[in-house]
Amino acid sequence: MGANSPKNDLYLKALRGESVSRPPVWMMRQAGRYLPEFMELKEKYDFFTRCQTPELASEITVQPLRRYGMDAAILFSDILVVPQAMNIDVEMRPGVGPFLPNPIRKASDLDRVIVPDIEESLGYVLDAISLTLEKLDNSVPLIGFAGSPWTILCYCVQGQGSKSFDVAKGLCFSDPKTAHALLQKITDTTIAYLKAKVAAGVHAVQVFDSWGGMLSPEDYKEFSMQYMQQIVDALKDLAPVILFGKGCWFALGEMADSGASALGVDWTCSARNARYLSKGKITLQGNYDPSRLLSPPSRIKADVWQMIDAFGKDRYIVNLGHGILPNIPIDHAKAFIDAVKEYPG
Repeated sequence: MGANSPKNDLYLKALRGESVSRPPVWMMRQAGRYLPEFMELKEKYDFFTRCQTPELASEITVQPLRRYGMDAAILFSDILVVPQAMNIDVEMRPGVGPFLPNPIRKASDLDRVIVPDIEESLGYVLDAISLTLEKLDNSVPLIGFAGSPWTILCYCVQGQGSKSFDVAKGLCFSDPKTAHALLQKITDTTIAYLKAKVAAGVHAVQVFDSWGGMLSPEDYKEFSMQYMQQIVDALKDLAPVILFGKGCWFALGEMADSGASALGVDWTCSARNARYLSKGKITLQGNYDPSRLLSPPSRIKADVWQMIDAFGKDRYIVNLGHGILPNIPIDHAKAFIDAVKEYPG
């Protein structure tokens, strides 16, 4: 399982809790929309063409590494390739974002939802992994990812992005049986998908619970955490698993006990609180506010050093508290990466 050990293994060492000379750094959504070379491809190919064409996905994955030399690559893809594979239509509409024309709203809608054959439906992702590993040539680890079952359910039921995901939550609370049946199908698909990614050579997998913070702590246990736990249980002996729940500081304790190798932290949770809530026993990743990258580069550098001091050099992966924004100047992104490499230790 997995590829050969990369020359730069800072990221994997941090996931194992080993002491490092400096913490590793990468940025969520680093492959993408803030880079001029990505925008050139965006003008030629639509979103899902970029995801579904291994040559394009692998090229987009390595673009930021050529420019900045992060300590890990994350495969360019999207969390919504999973519902697509499950026979749920997903479109990317300009000005709207993800749009699902036939959302799941009642029990009978589940009849058309399948747990797919991964090789058949998502083989293009596995091909993109192979091409990316060739391009990386063992320089740095490659991260594979998926959305959490709860976050995928939010889109499948709501039908598009939302400030409240009231329709998705409404299904969970009015018809929990249907919600749980959908969550289990998503979980089964996600486990098979991530296992296939590990077999194809990714070094670690990250689960993004982007909308976990929409739930109360009690509802989080029922509709999100128990399904993420299934994923960790199925994957942890094959590859390190990182859990990232945006707005989910209240679940850091449970996540720390899950068997995951690391936890992502957003910018609303301080390093001190994150260490306390996760009982000081697990690697943490984060938590620079992506909008803070609009600060002057000198401020970014000072912030990053302060952030590393707050989290500690070991058991820490420097990252943003969510994905990088499209309007970040490229020299500011560089300042963020360089600051970590220049950390005095």
